[in-house]
Amino acid sequence: MVIPKALATRITIILIIFLGSTLWLTSCEKKLSLFKTKLTRLEQIKLAGTLKVATRIDPTTYYQGPSGFMGLEYELVTLFAKQLGVKVQFSTPTTFTEILRQVETGEIDIAAAGLTITEPRQQTMRFAPAYQEITEQIIYRSGTRRPKKIADLAKGILEVVRGTSHIESLKTLQKKVPELVWEVNNNLDTDGLIYLVTKGLIDYTIADSNQIALIRRFYPKLHTGFSISKPRRLAWALPRSADTSLYDEASSFFNKIKHNKTLDQLIERYYGHSSSLNYVGLCKFREHVKSRLPIYQHLFQEAAEQHDLDWRFLAAIGYQESHWRKNAVSPTGVQGIMMLTKNTAKQLGIKDRKDPADSIMGGAIYFKKSIKKIPERIPEPDRSWMALAAYNVGFGHLEDARILTQKQKGNPDRWIAVKKSLPLLTQKKWYKQTKHGYARGYEPVKYVENIRSYYDLLVWLTEENQIEKNVMSAKTGLNNALLIQPYAL
Repeated sequence: MVIPKALATRITIILIIFLGSTLWLTSCEKKLSLFKTKLTRLEQIKLAGTLKVATRIDPTTYYQGPSGFMGLEYELVTLFAKQLGVKVQFSTPTTFTEILRQVETGEIDIAAAGLTITEPRQQTMRFAPAYQEITEQIIYRSGTRRPKKIADLAKGILEVVRGTSHIESLKTLQKKVPELVWEVNNNLDTDGLIYLVTKGLIDYTIADSNQIALIRRFYPKLHTGFSISKPRRLAWALPRSADTSLYDEASSFFNKIKHNKTLDQLIERYYGHSSSLNYVGLCKFREHVKSRLPIYQHLFQEAAEQHDLDWRFLAAIGYQESHWRKNAVSPTGVQGIMMLTKNTAKQLGIKDRKDPADSIMGGAIYFKKSIKKIPERIPEPDRSWMALAAYNVGFGHLEDARILTQKQKGNPDRWIAVKKSLPLLTQKKWYKQTKHGYARGYEPVKYVENIRSYYDLLVWLTEENQIEKNVMSAKTGLNNALLIQPYAL
């Protein structure tokens, strides 16, 4: 077949254009690749618009809360990403060892997972400035003999999580106490091992002090024996490289949040209430969750749904007020599950304060009114904590405490500062400077801290059955992929 000359010419032009475009695109790709290699790691992250972060699902780091993700590491990383002007791509590797491997290979930008700074790790990765200090502690259960020294551990079963710094500490101790032995668990995290301790399936495990501070509220029969390490620092881990741009930026970030007290505020948010309840109080609460809460849970759920609240938060307020007793009466005349005053009930249109449905609905309405009085500029959860304080002591006294906070150069919009000023309202030197005068300022502080703990416990206990299933599945090898929330470090 003979191709007409005009068509042949057109085909030739098209081929030339196609080949030219291909060569141009190839050239552009090479130039872009060369351009990227000349950028620092920090510049590459900003150009991509994404910061890759590996973390662990854990109350001390990162977890799904009632209103979305939360946790100390989550908050820190989110603030850092905001400083960089990028989004965060979180990943949660299934094992602790995998997190360390991803740091060493540079697959991630940062590991924000409550990592302990150790000499072996410093050989393969770079650590940002430390943000918290902990010790490694031996955990045992009540009803068994308390271990007082390393040699005592040889008399029972000690299990630890693979890949943690706890193994390094045990190897060091073993040089001094050769009879010390332990088992490494490949399937469970520290929370899973703690569960086995509570059930008497093993005698001991190891947890970091920040972890045990939180988890003891959930397992009141847990106790700490002794520390097996000197104080150790927690920090972000970054890949070791000659390029220090990301490390320098992280160092600047931590220096800033330490200086402006943001770090202190975040630590208070997650740990400030962790020791508010004692052993007896925790045991009674768990008993009442089983015996009393089921009677009123649907009422808390209905009231919470109508007023856009978490029912467990509302129930926590109810427990602090009356221990979920519908006939509760105080010497000052407040009554019912939510312990409403006569005047408050009248203002809210509540006819019978001792009627559980009326009382709980009234409590929900009153709390919503309290939170609306708190300035909108105050962020959560500080706004809720202050609303609780106002619920307890009155909005006027809360405002007095905020004014005193400001006079003392504190931040009146942060609970960590205001809770230090509230007790001053008991002292004439201070309350005479206020509009509303004397108040039992210690009470709202205790009130708020208790409710925070009860709420955490309710969130935990409503998920406890699933946790037990997951632990037992991992223990029997039926489902090693589905692990409970890890507390491993």
